[in-house]
Amino acid sequence: MLAGDWYLDNPELVGERLACQRKLDLFNATKADDDLERAQILTGLFAALGHGARVLPRFQCSYGARISVGANAFVNSDALFMDDAVITVGDDVRIGTRVQLVTALHPVDDHERRRAGWERAAPITVGDNAWLGAGVIVCPGVTVGANAVVGAGSVVVRDIPGHVFAAGNPARVIRRL
Repeated sequence: MLAGDWYLDNPELVGERLACQRKLDLFNATKADDDLERAQILTGLFAALGHGARVLPRFQCSYGARISVGANAFVNSDALFMDDAVITVGDDVRIGTRVQLVTALHPVDDHERRRAGWERAAPITVGDNAWLGAGVIVCPGVTVGANAVVGAGSVVVRDIPGHVFAAGNPARVIRRL
């Protein structure tokens, strides 16, 4: 799965997702002012959680262990990080409400393989000081460059270079910053 090869779900992956969901149950049940407890839970769940990073509940992810969030990053409420592949969020990134970072891919042309449940995953990277507006969806294999801004509601299907404002469905560069 981590190599980007096609795979089928198995009991080991189901167990990993269940363990993640148990930790997320604790995270999402924390009190509104308990940033320290939330940080401790995420430190035990994520591959890395940078100093000063904040993730607000309700947060959802698949495994947690494939997520790295940089220093001083902020992830607003109702975010979904489907981390079947590695998700890297840089330092000082701002992620709006209901943003989805989705790494899973399914067969498009092979109906039998899709019906059988085959999938693969591709990593997502969000560069330092980028901002993803509310409701942005970032698709598998995409990199959002440093200092880029992606407008609310955009669907990012291709890499976005650094230092640009991009928006739309599919997201396209509107102007340089």
